[in-house]
Amino acid sequence: MTLPGFATPIPENIPPRPAAQARTARVIMGLGLLGAFLPLVWADSIGLWGAGAAQWLLPVALLLAGGAAIEIVAILAHRGLAPRLPVLVAGCVAVPLAAALGNPAFRSAAAGGAPLDSAGWAAAAAVATMIGAFVVEMAGYRQGGGAIERLAGTALGLVAVALPLGFLVSLRLTGTPTYDGGWHRPGLLPLVAMIAAVKFGDVLAYLVGSTIGRRRMAPGLSPGKTWAGAVGALCGALFASWLVLVPLRVLLTPADGGSAEPYGGWIVHGVFVGTAGMLGDLAESLLKREAGVKDSGATLGALGGGLDLVDSLLFAAPAAWLLWVNSYPS
Repeated sequence: MTLPGFATPIPENIPPRPAAQARTARVIMGLGLLGAFLPLVWADSIGLWGAGAAQWLLPVALLLAGGAAIEIVAILAHRGLAPRLPVLVAGCVAVPLAAALGNPAFRSAAAGGAPLDSAGWAAAAAVATMIGAFVVEMAGYRQGGGAIERLAGTALGLVAVALPLGFLVSLRLTGTPTYDGGWHRPGLLPLVAMIAAVKFGDVLAYLVGSTIGRRRMAPGLSPGKTWAGAVGALCGALFASWLVLVPLRVLLTPADGGSAEPYGGWIVHGVFVGTAGMLGDLAESLLKREAGVKDSGATLGALGGGLDLVDSLLFAAPAAWLLWVNSYPS
């Protein structure tokens, strides 16, 4: 099964665009997406029109979840592991939605959100989706029809896409701990710190790797990635973590939201989240290389598909969540 517009096959006999032209196209598209995203961050931060935490940003997460699910189905189809599309799309949307609905901070603007509130509901939605996938396969079973392959693809999609996006939503709803064991009202600090660390790292890795990178880091998976780019990614993640968690902290924390740091402070956050982001990028490269496709899709032009946009966030979100679960009042 191949879905038009997704999982773009590696082209043959087509000369690549010049590096400068490709770099310019990526920068323009990236700035355009940033320009569209920042107003939503602002609206969410001030609770525009009475909206609670994450209510402006959740639709973005759900849209990304649905798009990423469609794209991973197309990738897995090249290896005969394509899940049933409606099942995986429903599951990938349900998991981050459950992470939001299960957290008191999403339901009440004055409530604090404990990290496990979101994680438990997200895990329950993933298990429910898997049960639903089994029921669908049992209802239409025929011997040798590929049920195991579809179930394996469904499980991969839920673990690699849906659950990480649930952690992404949870970061927005995670409040800072109080000294008496409660939770302050959540702010944007955990989410923005994670996204900034990963995306600053992505940008610096691309710029450094494409200009001075020589020694390839993983030639079998992604020939364009170099060790110089990896160093650039970590430097970008460390700088972004310091920028968000130190000088910008007050702007991203509600007045009644308390104050906390992730476990280990901005240095551990930058190294841990930056490394996780690089691994997430390589993980998608592994899937694409195995499937023989260049991009997960073409919906974002020079940036590829939606999965190409969020791949580095999928490993970074759970990593950042672990640091904030072990955060401490400061």
